[in-house]
Amino acid sequence: MTIEGVQPPIDGTQPEIEVVQQTLESLGWTAALADANAVHAANGHRPARVVAEDRGSYQVIGQAGEQRASVTGRFRHETSDPAEFPAVGDWVAVETSPAGDTTIHAVLPRRSALIRQAAGRRTVAQVVGANLDIVFVVASLNGDLNLRRLERYIAVAWESGAQPIVLLSKADLADDTGPIVADVEGVAAGATVLIVSSFDGRGVDEVRALIGPGRTAAFVGSSGVGKSTLLNRLAGEERATVNEIREADARGRHTTTRRQIHRLPEGGLVLDTPGMRELALWDGQGLEQSFGDLDELAAGCRFSDCAHGAEPDCAVQAAIADGTVPADRLAAWRKLQKETRHHERQVDVLARNEERRRWKAISKSVGKHMAAKYGPDRWS
Repeated sequence: MTIEGVQPPIDGTQPEIEVVQQTLESLGWTAALADANAVHAANGHRPARVVAEDRGSYQVIGQAGEQRASVTGRFRHETSDPAEFPAVGDWVAVETSPAGDTTIHAVLPRRSALIRQAAGRRTVAQVVGANLDIVFVVASLNGDLNLRRLERYIAVAWESGAQPIVLLSKADLADDTGPIVADVEGVAAGATVLIVSSFDGRGVDEVRALIGPGRTAAFVGSSGVGKSTLLNRLAGEERATVNEIREADARGRHTTTRRQIHRLPEGGLVLDTPGMRELALWDGQGLEQSFGDLDELAAGCRFSDCAHGAEPDCAVQAAIADGTVPADRLAAWRKLQKETRHHERQVDVLARNEERRRWKAISKSVGKHMAAKYGPDRWS
């Protein structure tokens, strides 16, 4: 990814302030970020944005153009939470040594973050993308459309703090989109639903207009739903490899293998993400927006602690009985609530264990200091 006008002059001097400012703004730089960066600027560090990550090293772009960077040893030593390490979309404070090595000293505060629980057994947060304006949840109008999976993606998108928008892709493969769109709008929780086709161009201009100069959007969704194809259509050239879907089950194969930000010709930024085999909410905050319809119905139940089962005068069960709400939507809500409660318990245990380890290390350090000061015989 190359940003025009950001390479430093041949004589090694820094680019003109106006050019630097325009470059940063095209990458999403704001006044709030400038305020947060002031302390780092005083130490001679420059702002840059992370546009890709590869096994602990990062591709960043700033006033010096595109550079490969790594976190400092001090940053690595002092940061125990993986979610606090740089992620694609983060703004970071960097420094380049005379030898040309670029290091990351700090991550500037995020205004939004798409976070999921990392795949696997460990309870660890994984930041999929940071400082996003829009999260496009992409689902295909072919045979692989799954409303329950879509609900999960929408909940994670709401949780990010960015604006969620549902894109129903591959519209050229669907004969009648009306019933499907109605079903999707029923679970979209107020998010805008757009129909797009990278093949015939339907809805592409509308998506492009939503991104706009200096704005960052993320494409999330399962493999094969058309995220990479849509990116290529928006960019006007092939930025991402595209594979055919399997005819047997209409499912796609992984084409995008890493999270990476691409700059569109009009100035918008798109974060393309690999399809996610596992998608677990991190803190459950998105459930309130994603299932706001059920929350509103629950307020009309006779009992404030109604479990929406066999209780009398349950407004949720009444809505299911008259067909207003599908029964499987309530089942999905319960499942995600259960996952969130389980996750909260796991995080509490981890936090307590971490606090114990911290105080044990402090006690050991104090003991060594006092023994050195007063002697091991007087302090034990």
